[in-house]
This record gives sequence, structure tokens and C-alpha cells, in this order.
Amino acid sequence: MSMATELSLAARIGAAGVDWIVPDWPAPHGVNALVTTRAGGVSRRPYATLNLGQRTDDDPAALAVNHRRLNAFLPAAPIWLDQVHGAAVAVLGSPPSAMRPVADAAVTRDRGVVCAVLTADCLPVLFADRHGTVVGIAHAGWRGLAAGVLETTVAALGNLGAGANDLVAWLGPAIGPAAFEVGADVHAAFHARDPGALACFVPQRDGHWLADLYGLARRQLAAAGITNVSGGGFCTWTDAARFFS
Repeated sequence: MSMATELSLAARIGAAGVDWIVPDWPAPHGVNALVTTRAGGVSRRPYATLNLGQRTDDDPAALAVNHRRLNAFLPAAPIWLDQVHGAAVAVLGSPPSAMRPVADAAVTRDRGVVCAVLTADCLPVLFADRHGTVVGIAHAGWRGLAAGVLETTVAALGNLGAGANDLVAWLGPAIGPAAFEVGADVHAAFHARDPGALACFVPQRDGHWLADLYGLARRQLAAAGITNVSGGGFCTWTDAARFFS
């Protein structure tokens, strides 16, 4: 949660000429967010240009420059997670722990703490309460959604004092519903937890479906009590020039 206004963050990004995304969502004053794209870094192919993933074969010097460029827009260095496609949620405080949390979501009520996830085709979901006191973020690929990462994040925000009816959410760039073909294992995983989720699957060739991550996330957020959900409409797969995929 940073102290700068979202307008000033958008203005700074625009002035820098960087093709990053400032979410259009009803977050309260004092809550800021951004999503990086491929643009603005120094990495060479296949990581061009703003690769932030440490678990790659990218040049460590380029990675360091990329992180410094991102951090210049933030009130503090992000607290990165050791993501495992699960449903665990890290509760972050200030000062941060020396250990990188093993989790796929993070929440905080401390000002100046920057929650962050790394995604490519998986879905990043941002959360804030209407009073600007609690924020969160989740890494929600199909495994995380099937494991309940959004529900556990909403529960963790509730433990910090934010009721679901006070929360707003934003869905960031992920693989779109016209591109994400899945097999019977994914179809069965969602049917087992919510038969109504099958409305988010379009049959294709035998044993395959197109899955709508955005639709699945909206359905789960609604079930958790969050109805004010913005974002969606991106496709990292078909817009690979802009997004990592």
C-alpha cells in the first residue's frame, strides 16, 4: 500500500514512456497498483525486455537492472513469493521477513508494504478494501483456482478486518478464454468443487475444452461475497509481444 495517488503513479509511468498497466478499478485513495509488461527492461531474447523472474537463465546483471527500474516506481521493494500453484497466503508486515514466503497470495495492512506476484499466463488478482486499510494479491492459475487460492485470500483479508462486502478486486492479464485449451483433468478438477463452473468451459475436440480463467475467478469471487470485480479482457497468449506467455 503506497502513499502516492494512483493518478501520480499513472502520470509517472506515462512520463517514462513505459507500456505498463495501472488498473482501472475503484480502489480507495492511497492504494496503488501496477502491472508490468515486457516493456521497459534490458533483458535480451527470449526474456526481452523486462523479465523479473529470478528462476530463469537470464543474465543476473540484466535482472538487477530490471528490478531497479520497477522499484523506482514503488514505495519499497516488492516482497516476492516462492510460488507453488497452491492456496497458501502470506501475511506481510514491515519490516519484511528475510525469508521469501512459500505462498501464492499475500495480504497486508501495513502502509508502504508492496505485495507482488509473478505471472505469465496465470491470472493475477488484486484486492483492496473500500477504506484503504487492507490490500492483497493472488497468483491464480488453474491449479490455484482449483485449490481455492481466491477463497483463502478473501479469508486472510477478513482476518485483517476486511469483510468481503467491503472488498473490490481487479483481474489482471492472463491467457484468454479463446486460447486456453485444457484436458479432462482440469475440467474434472473444477467440476468436483463446483459443478456450475462447467459454464466456463467450451467443448472442443474429444476430451478438450477452452477454459475461461476470468469467468472462473469471477464465479469464485462472487461465491466468496465479492461482487465489485473489474479487469479481465486481456490475453497473454495472443498478445505475446506485450506480455510474457
